[in-house]
Amino acid sequence: MQAAPVRATAARDTVVRATAIPSFTTALRAVESLLMSGGQRTARRNAWNSVLEDRRRAKDRIETERALRQSVAGRP
Repeated sequence: MQAAPVRATAARDTVVRATAIPSFTTALRAVESLLMSGGQRTARRNAWNSVLEDRRRAKDRIETERALRQSVAGRP
């Protein structure tokens, strides 16, 4: 027993509208811009960039120390 064929006209009459849902980060930045003045927003962004830069420098320092230890340990 076969199923009844789907009517092609019904599929054409349906209108599908898709709206992109903003990411959490985008929504958070929108709320932040409403609640904080420009100076506070800039200060927060600068502080976060400083944190990221400190992390990068710490990672570089650890890698350098590791390389120095290996070079000293590898000498006869």
